[in-house]
Amino acid sequence: MTSKLQLREQFSACGAPLRVDVYGDAPREHVLDDLTFLNYRLAEVVISPDITVDTPDIVWQMDGEKGVSYDGHTMTFTGDWPAGPLQKAIVTMLTLRMEEIGLHPFHSAAVNYRGKTVLILGGESNHGKSMALIEAGVRGGVQVASETSVIDEQGVVVKGSVEPFLVKRTEGTERADKAAPNKGVEKFWGTMPRWEITDQPAEIDVVLVPAIDGNFDPSTTELIPFEKQFQALHSLQNYLLTNELLAPGHPMPVVDTDERRQARADFLQSFCTRPFFFIRAATPQVLLDEFDKTYDA
Repeated sequence: MTSKLQLREQFSACGAPLRVDVYGDAPREHVLDDLTFLNYRLAEVVISPDITVDTPDIVWQMDGEKGVSYDGHTMTFTGDWPAGPLQKAIVTMLTLRMEEIGLHPFHSAAVNYRGKTVLILGGESNHGKSMALIEAGVRGGVQVASETSVIDEQGVVVKGSVEPFLVKRTEGTERADKAAPNKGVEKFWGTMPRWEITDQPAEIDVVLVPAIDGNFDPSTTELIPFEKQFQALHSLQNYLLTNELLAPGHPMPVVDTDERRQARADFLQSFCTRPFFFIRAATPQVLLDEFDKTYDA
């Protein structure tokens, strides 16, 4: 039997709405007390003043045995869940709603650099996206996006996240394997550099896939079409979290479909006509030196 409706709240990311209904015995003012993670992952998420979505995208039955399921439209949580897994689910469901209106969140940074807009792609390995962004900023680049670039069907970044690092993690998102972000900054720059940020839309001209490792000799390879689409697909799929646990014994439900995957692949065929460069380097400074050579060649 369904318990009392305590809250109906609507989120919006770049105009894509998502409704969350919460049931239980205890009153609740908001689904989440803090939107830092959502803004980090989807560039800008707001709580809408009105409910415009007819049916819920996420239902949380706070009472009962812990569980999570997905029926093709609605993700349902039951039981006691901390904020972390709920945040992740909202990101994933908002990503689906954004795709429905032709917007694609890329796990990437973007920067206006030397007269071009460069997408710094997380790709398969995600080794150096933030460090490359910082060094581009040190060299006069203007940040368009940090963690996430929301890109439309024409390849324009319409919205970018601002913070280069996630400075706090809530329960359910703990990661001992993630090094403190300031450690890389200390190693390569001593203190955190400052750089300019813009919120203006920017069409992507070129894509950089970085691989920073102290053992690498510098090398630059221009990717062939398959490699471009392979790396870009990893950055799109990052938001569906199908490789993650929401809690011990509770994997993220599979929300993807063959139709969505085909639509993503079709979009990437068009997007990936741009030049992509895979660059290995020991430091961000050497990486950008290598990238600069592509302009001067």
